[in-house]
Formats: sequence, structure tokens, C-alpha cells
Amino acid sequence: MSDIERRHIRSFVLRQGRTTTGQQRAINALMPVYGIPYSQELLDLDEAFGRNAPRILEIGFGMGDSTAEIARNHPENDYLCLEVHTPGVGNLLKIIGEQDLTNIRIIQHDAVEVLRDMIDEHALDGVHIFFPDPWHKARHNKRRLIQPAFVERLRKKLKPGGYIHAATDWQDYAEQILSVFGKEPLLRNTAPDYAPRPAYRPLTKFEKRGLGLGHGVWDLVFVRKEEGQ
Repeated sequence: MSDIERRHIRSFVLRQGRTTTGQQRAINALMPVYGIPYSQELLDLDEAFGRNAPRILEIGFGMGDSTAEIARNHPENDYLCLEVHTPGVGNLLKIIGEQDLTNIRIIQHDAVEVLRDMIDEHALDGVHIFFPDPWHKARHNKRRLIQPAFVERLRKKLKPGGYIHAATDWQDYAEQILSVFGKEPLLRNTAPDYAPRPAYRPLTKFEKRGLGLGHGVWDLVFVRKEEGQ
């Protein structure tokens, strides 16, 4: 693949966030254990996790608190978690160390490239995309992660019966996601439009505050259909 073919519009901007001493200590000690370097070769997930289990990809885990809670509550699943921002990576690693979570692996790299280069087709049982950057100014909407080409690639990585769960607190982004997911022929909506929040997705502090102020949150859960359905 040429360099031109590999270029894409980034859905993120690297912020100069402060990494605390504790986060950096966790990175130094635990990234060699729970981190996976980006590579242009397919990742062997059984080798990465040391077992065969349902595999959930999380794209953009922020500070990782919800990710850790989900992984702790569902030890039967493995979670491959992607984030580009160092403070968030450090915070999740710190929680992993404190709670002895063994079913999380982290790749600190662009999700588009990880999905393209490292994840095999039909390798995933689920995908979580919780509160992606809404790029709320109209001229920046093209930077939104959830676009038709990206969703088509996600669908190819899912096993039949696997799911994509997106959540956003921006109504126009929710409408875009609903439209993009709905136009992918091998995805089926699990609800007439937006889904109730699945029990496995915890409420964040930010989300609780927003709901208390009357702000909306929209969950969308689509399932990959069998070929020919």
C-alpha cells in the first residue's frame, strides 16, 4: 500500500495533557506487560491475551475508568483498547495495576490504522465507541471518526452476530451515526432507532451531570448480519 493510500483525515488532535507521576510510573511498569506496539502486521489476539475468549475492541477510551469497570464486570471477555492520549493510557494502566485486571490490552495509536493493519476479518465479537470527539463545527464534521468507509471496515472485522455500540451526547452526531450505520447493508439495528443504554455501559460522572441538566445521550447498537441475510 502506497503512502498516499495510507493517508487519512485524523479524527483527533494530540493534546499536550499533563501526565501525572503516577500515570507515568504505570506506563513505565505496565505498558511492557499490557501494551501492544502498533505494527503493520496482523495481531494474533490469542497470543496477545494468552487465551481464546470473546474479543471487544474499544476505540478511544479517554481516561479508562469506564473501560476498567466493564472489563472488571466481564472477566469472560477480552478488551483490546485504543487511545492516543498518554494521560489516559497511563490512567488506565494505573487502574489495571491497582485492580489486577488481566483482560485488557492497550494500543496507543490511531484506531483507523490499527483496524486497517492489525485486526483480521471476523476477529471481533464487539466494538465500543463511547463519546467520540463530535467535531461539532460544521466545517470540522469531516473529521468525525464514524464515516461510511470506516464503518464498512469495522463491519468486516466483526464476526456474524458481533455488535457495534456507539454512544454520543451530541444529537446531530447521533443522527449521523444512525444514518451511516443504517446504510451499511450487513448491519442490523437492535432498536427502532436509538437503543436504551445497555447495562454493561456505566454512566460516567460527566454523563450523569449532563443528564441531570436535561442533556441527551444517545446509544446505538447494531449487529452484523450473516452474509446473504
